Amino acid sequence: MFKLKLHWQILIALVAAIIYGLVFTGYVDYVRWMGDLFLRGLKMIIVPLILTSIISGVANIGDAKNLGRLGLKTFAYYITTSVFAIITGLILVNLLQPGVGADLGLKSKVPEITASSGDLGEVIMRMIPTNIFDALASADMLAIIFFSILFGYYVTRVNDKYKIMLTDFFNGGFEVMMKLTHFVILFTPLGILGIVAGVVADQADNLMSLIGSLGLYMLAVLIGLMFHSFVTLPLIVKLIAKSNPRKHFNAMTVPLLTAFSTSSSSATLPLTLEAVENNSGVSNKITSFVLPLGATVNMDGTALYECVAAIFIAQAYGIQLGFLQQIIVVVTALLASIGAAGIPMAGLVMITVILSAVGLPLEGVGLILAVDRFLDMCRTTVNVWSDSCGAVTIAKSEGETLKV
Repeated sequence: MFKLKLHWQILIALVAAIIYGLVFTGYVDYVRWMGDLFLRGLKMIIVPLILTSIISGVANIGDAKNLGRLGLKTFAYYITTSVFAIITGLILVNLLQPGVGADLGLKSKVPEITASSGDLGEVIMRMIPTNIFDALASADMLAIIFFSILFGYYVTRVNDKYKIMLTDFFNGGFEVMMKLTHFVILFTPLGILGIVAGVVADQADNLMSLIGSLGLYMLAVLIGLMFHSFVTLPLIVKLIAKSNPRKHFNAMTVPLLTAFSTSSSSATLPLTLEAVENNSGVSNKITSFVLPLGATVNMDGTALYECVAAIFIAQAYGIQLGFLQQIIVVVTALLASIGAAGIPMAGLVMITVILSAVGLPLEGVGLILAVDRFLDMCRTTVNVWSDSCGAVTIAKSEGETLKV
């Protein structure tokens, strides 16, 4: 097995996990611990990796003009692709009408949900930490990214003696974190075996009934995600970045499979950085700025899912949303996807923001809760794929020569 390439090892682990979860449901705890350990390993390296990569990247970018240009391109890409994703979801949910005649009796118990970080004002406030050490300890990504960008920029403004010393220090720190990332990556197949087997075992009893009852809703989300992944984003890579989307997809196999298994774009970030930089050939200057930011604020898959889910709930309750209300759904989905954390089920939390914005019952979340885990795996994969396409697009716009 260990002679196989890593992505084949992961695929075999995925198949084995599904079979194990279905056949040995009662014994899943014997492998679940491997998934927990793998996730802990990824989470262990996220904060130091983001801190060192962004400070290193920004310090190497140089002046404010270059940083401002890069930031403008990055946010333009994020907003454009998110809007494309939401519009795709909006068209599909209106065409397929998955909520019309849906079985309202199929409700899961809704956990205690708080829609924190929902509006733009709160997102902006969260960006500025009152205590950076608290932000580091609690892994508050927006605050860490904001501080790291500022710190990296002002490294370039100090005396040359300190500038060289600090730049070398954070470059070295980033290199060490990448070596540590390579070590954690070795255990990806075992980690994925544990995670996916646990998920399959938890859903095994009612899997077919859920698919039958919510099949059209799932279909609307999945078609939307596939269209965005295999049409919209590759067209951007092909036409704007003048790169080969197929080669880039091959380069991203490991992080995409890991994103699908973990449902966390933040946990997948170390693998995404490694793949985009080493396999696709994007410079550290671009990856260290674009990818950590993308894992926090660029959620194309989540935005599409939130739009479809909100309108599905409205249809299920027999509530007609007019054009203006659907526009409110689109705008709120965009802002909510920016505010959503890169963790499992964050999109479900943000659904409450959209439901509140258009006056829909929050209990409607119970309709979609049963199938959310699988859709979460799919939309997280799209989030990570979009981040990587953004890094390639922005790198080519900066005149870089890539491997794809």
